[in-house]
Amino acid sequence: MSSRDRELEVGSRAHYGDPDYYTATYKKRLDDVQFYVDLGRKNGGPVLEYGAGNGRIALPLARHGVSVTAVDHSSEMLADFRARLHQEEPATQKRVTLKKGDMRTVRLKKRFPLVLCTFNTALHLYTRDDVERFLARVKEHLRPGGTFVCDLSIPVLGDLTRDPARAYKAPRFAHPSAGLVRYEEYFDYEPVRQIMFVAMNFDPVRGGESFSTPLAHRQFFPQEWEALLHYNGFRIEKVSGDFYGGPLNRESDVMVWHAKSARGRTKSRP
Repeated sequence: MSSRDRELEVGSRAHYGDPDYYTATYKKRLDDVQFYVDLGRKNGGPVLEYGAGNGRIALPLARHGVSVTAVDHSSEMLADFRARLHQEEPATQKRVTLKKGDMRTVRLKKRFPLVLCTFNTALHLYTRDDVERFLARVKEHLRPGGTFVCDLSIPVLGDLTRDPARAYKAPRFAHPSAGLVRYEEYFDYEPVRQIMFVAMNFDPVRGGESFSTPLAHRQFFPQEWEALLHYNGFRIEKVSGDFYGGPLNRESDVMVWHAKSARGRTKSRP
């Protein structure tokens, strides 16, 4: 394995090894939570969520009466999810099933009317083979007529062209375990594989060793993702540029795809 491939492997996992930091970082990200809760309540469940993490979306779904099977590859995040789940009402606990697994390979022997791939989880599908294996599992887990919903960030040209040798600094903040830290990021975009490597560097202000957390995200452009869905047997029902149903346009920083399996339908002519 090359050093770049090892960096890719670490970049797919490291960000999810510290659930406390993850929770603190995204605690104000609520638009997608409300969107998925509304979607789950309208659908009625049960729901399969890929990339459930420590329950940021799955727990609110369960609290609102929706049964959720939560899949994630991170042992640390799932352990934190279990701890959080034990603090919930018994009825909420019964609605959640946790499953550790790779989204490309995990088989649950169950079908769902609603399958979710939330908050950039799909950006850890680094190759076409990864995407095809994952979408095959999605189809396998969808009930006839069921819906697959996935949200991904849109590549930002300014981020893709940043100088990889330049540090982009942010204000100091209180890290859950390291205390007050200085924080900076480095961005290194690899255009051939369309992968953004991010190094998140933390320097404790009051002493302690500095540390870095890598993150690797595949960059999917809207027309590319549409083609991947189409040629893997999905029919696009709707695509939005936010979590309120707004159009996908040049102002959007997220794309939300609603699709159904095209199984049994005649493929469009090229």
